[in-house]
Amino acid sequence: MRTNIYESAVMINAALDDELIDSIISRIKETIINNGGEIREIENWGRKRLAYVVKKSKIGYYAIFRFTAPSKIIAKLERFFSLDEQILRYLTIKLDGDAVEYLEKNKVAPVEEAVAPVSVPVAVEAEATAVKESEKEVDESGK
Repeated sequence: MRTNIYESAVMINAALDDELIDSIISRIKETIINNGGEIREIENWGRKRLAYVVKKSKIGYYAIFRFTAPSKIIAKLERFFSLDEQILRYLTIKLDGDAVEYLEKNKVAPVEEAVAPVSVPVAVEAEATAVKESEKEVDESGK
């Protein structure tokens, strides 16, 4: 049987505890694997505020699954999504060769902070010093 590369975007009710959200994500992974699929990547986008209320929720937890699987798995996976009351929305698409190439090429690596963030008091102090210096220049030119 021919396998394809798919991407499923799932919006989970963000009012749930992190443990429950993690269990839903692990059940989705198990469903894919048990039906002959292979997980390529999972992106957890986390909690996001929604533009409008969806099933009485204003916040959703987004997870993106990229996987290789036979085409028969999609019907089973989407049935699983529709039966789970905590999954608010879902969308599964088949990725073509260009999309897969783009994702591999532009894979986002974890970002590490190279420079320590400047604390607010230091930034405010630097701005106050700059303002005093500019006032001093105005006073000297005005005399």
